[in-house]
Amino acid sequence: MEKIARLIVGHAKQILAATAVLTLLAALMLFRMDFNADVASFVLEGNETGEEFQAVQEKYATADPINVVASLPDGETFATVDNLLRLLRLQETLGAIDGVERVVSVIPDVNPITGQPIGPAAITAVGEIGIDAMRAQSPVAELLLSAEGADTMLMVVPGGDGLAVAQDVADLEPPDGIEVTLSGNPVVFSSVIDILSLFLLLIPPAVFILLVAVFYATIGDRRLSVLAMFPAIVGSVWTFGLIFALGREVDIVTVIVPIFVIVMGSADGLHFVTHFQEEAETSRDTVQRVHSALSHVGIPMILTTISTAAGFFSLLFTNVQPIQQLGLFNAIGIVFAGIISFFSLPALLSRLTIEPHHHGALIGPRVTAGLKRLVATRVPAVVLVVGLLGFAAISIPRLEVNPDQLFFFKDDDPVRLAFEKTEELFGGATPLIGEFAYDPATGPDGLAAVGAISAELEALPGVRSVLSLADFTAGMPPGQVEMLLQGTQDLPLGKMLSDDGLRFMLLPTDFTTEDLQGWLDFVETRDEVTVLTGMPVVWDEIARLVLQAQVVSLIIAFILVAAMLALAYRKLRETLVALAPVALTVLTLLGFIAVSGIQLNLLTAVVSGIVIGVGIDYSIHFVAAINNARQDGPGYVLRAIDRAGRPIVANGLGIAVALTALWLSPLKIHSQVSMIMWVAMITAALTAIVVISALLPRDDDGGVPVPPREGPSIGVVDNAHELGQQPSTPF
Repeated sequence: MEKIARLIVGHAKQILAATAVLTLLAALMLFRMDFNADVASFVLEGNETGEEFQAVQEKYATADPINVVASLPDGETFATVDNLLRLLRLQETLGAIDGVERVVSVIPDVNPITGQPIGPAAITAVGEIGIDAMRAQSPVAELLLSAEGADTMLMVVPGGDGLAVAQDVADLEPPDGIEVTLSGNPVVFSSVIDILSLFLLLIPPAVFILLVAVFYATIGDRRLSVLAMFPAIVGSVWTFGLIFALGREVDIVTVIVPIFVIVMGSADGLHFVTHFQEEAETSRDTVQRVHSALSHVGIPMILTTISTAAGFFSLLFTNVQPIQQLGLFNAIGIVFAGIISFFSLPALLSRLTIEPHHHGALIGPRVTAGLKRLVATRVPAVVLVVGLLGFAAISIPRLEVNPDQLFFFKDDDPVRLAFEKTEELFGGATPLIGEFAYDPATGPDGLAAVGAISAELEALPGVRSVLSLADFTAGMPPGQVEMLLQGTQDLPLGKMLSDDGLRFMLLPTDFTTEDLQGWLDFVETRDEVTVLTGMPVVWDEIARLVLQAQVVSLIIAFILVAAMLALAYRKLRETLVALAPVALTVLTLLGFIAVSGIQLNLLTAVVSGIVIGVGIDYSIHFVAAINNARQDGPGYVLRAIDRAGRPIVANGLGIAVALTALWLSPLKIHSQVSMIMWVAMITAALTAIVVISALLPRDDDGGVPVPPREGPSIGVVDNAHELGQQPSTPF
């Protein structure tokens, strides 16, 4: 390490210049920042069910509609002429919005009886009796009008940019006396785009401030607390620069990448700064300081960078595209932060005047003293292990996958409330789509067979209605039916006929996962139905893939980390000892996810693999500190705690506190990640010190004496005799 230290100090200007140039280039890439609010896009890509859904949409040139629920005050219905005229004005206003292809309503474009266009004069002329007659002739009227008649749904179908249309619809002022509620995927995307912008403005600065505050409470030096963050901040800039240089966009997954890089990439910077500061007490030679710090934490920094990156890299082995993307870019960001910690940070510190160790830290000395008491005997370790294993055994069987497609929204979010209202009134804010096998050469006779299979599908549990071309042609004159089959007459729901099939819509009612599986099983056994798909089907598949991702990421992360430790230590015992705290942390984490009601979703399912990569850092640093301290004889665990205890606790607490900033996010998943990481980091830091101290062999001279319970904070203690006490159980 001495040669590397001399190289870094001797070429500090060049290293810092290269770092500055790369950071500037990455910062310039930030001007290419763009947002992808299409939540559906990244769950559709990379899995068979999602691609099947997209194929049906492309075949029939359909787009996700914006559901506009129009509601009247209590006691009123849309059966009166005045209220229908209000609804017609709303329909015409929606149709006039730029980008709207069509608006489907209980008011048809033409009178199904006379074939004449319907306008205000026509509605006034036919009166309420004529309105009832038109409604009876319209196959969509029953689907779009609530049972009481006070609520009706208009389906606004975008012809181009659904996001822009949704934003314009949201800005619309409805007619007097009508309250409007919006739902549908484009509405979700419109809400997410605002959330992503707010997230990037508020969360990263808040994370930085909280993390620096924790580091300062432990280090006792403001400048060094900020410098400890230098690798993580620069690493996150490099990562985002790379993302935008590759033409990627910010979505609800990639938006959290810089947060992970900042909080998890700060560990190495903190360890190096802490050791560099301590060396300032014994040497004023910059090369010696860098050499000593690298000798103590250089190899652990390399190992922890690899292990943390491996935790994220394990996500690449899942079959969920957003999870793979999260793993890839976070792994890259952690490597960036590791490189900067090893080269750029020492170069920067070598150019500054660093004061000796500050003993005014708020929690550092107290934490160190408390840890020494905790490892004095094996009893606390036994109690901790038994307690955590018992908690996991009781809790993990309750772990489930959360199938909610709006899992990222809070319970009181307007978007979620709008979806719930739509589902309550009309059986689902997101209908399913499918295709019946149909040969156009069979003409109207073939529609009868389609009607029969449609009725069977409609009779299944959880199905409110099934709507296809067969429903539109029922009762029509033969001439009009022929026009529909030839494609010369438009349908209110758009294209529903192809060369080999008929598109249909399945509107669900209050359905369960078992109901959905029953529909799919029905389709699988009937040749008359080509496909049944839609976002509920996609999310059901995503739930299965999430569970698979949880298992795969855990296995791969453990294998990668274990292989790295085995190569580094070349001792089975040290490898297993280092892995034990991580295994306990993961079990505790899964138990917490279950009992807290969070359950597994796209983001929480992969945190376990991430925690393995991050939590192993504490084991690596503590084992390295013990090995270094063992060379000076008995008392080495206490000396290891003096060296590594503070930064381990500070980093674990820092990550937990810093991620508390995620509560500022309007998205529910971000606050869930904050809670999960609080449990994970505190457990990982505590078990690393307590369990490893108990598992490693004890020497005959009292390696873990009991420190005094009163008096000043304890510094480096070599053995029990310096404390004036008898040694405890030998280490």
